[in-house]
Amino acid sequence: MARKKKEVCPPLALWLITFSDLMTLLLTFFVLLLTMASMDNSILTKVTLTTADLGLLDKRGSGRVNAKERLIVDLMEKPWEVLEKQQRIKDLLYPDDVLPDEISKSELDQNLDVLAKQDGVALVFTDQILFAPGGSELSDRGKFLMAKLVPMMTQTDAPINVAGYTDQSDATQTPLDLSGDRALSVLAFLVEKGVPNSRFSLSAYGNAFPAVNELGRPVASPKNRRVEILLKTAKPIGGY
Repeated sequence: MARKKKEVCPPLALWLITFSDLMTLLLTFFVLLLTMASMDNSILTKVTLTTADLGLLDKRGSGRVNAKERLIVDLMEKPWEVLEKQQRIKDLLYPDDVLPDEISKSELDQNLDVLAKQDGVALVFTDQILFAPGGSELSDRGKFLMAKLVPMMTQTDAPINVAGYTDQSDATQTPLDLSGDRALSVLAFLVEKGVPNSRFSLSAYGNAFPAVNELGRPVASPKNRRVEILLKTAKPIGGY
């Protein structure tokens, strides 16, 4: 009887296992790349909106940010240019055609200073244009002037310090109490108009730091009875 031939098994395609593993790894790698690319795009979009031509603007406002507000914010972010552009800032904030009859351009110029500070730009208003004599509640003129700051303030996320100063000529309260009440009145009004209260800090200095003095002593002057609104737009050393 003839011996049966032993059947030979076809060679197994073991290489397919390795190939499948390789394809799985490649697919995982490409999915990871796609995920990372999406993250980078998100971060890039945020950076573009916060550090492009709008300076510290945290949003473009979907077209609601007008050219004037962008320019004001841009000027505020360059304290070193304030001395030569302070009149430009005043004109942008308070154009002649928006000033009410009770506030003349010359009076505004005398009672508003724009100063460069180490950490930003300060808008300095005297008490004569914000309050009644000896009072701490904003007058109608004061409310008008503060309201005109709100559109600019809401287009930047810069911290804001409101500081009150006065002298001995207001006898209704102690200088420290009066300066604090006036600063608080300004702060409360700006918050009421929509500026986030988390951005504010409050300072009261009484008659400790006079802007005008004689022989080192404060004198009765509107420049000493003032409220300073400091927008801390200067980028900190070592910051972004």
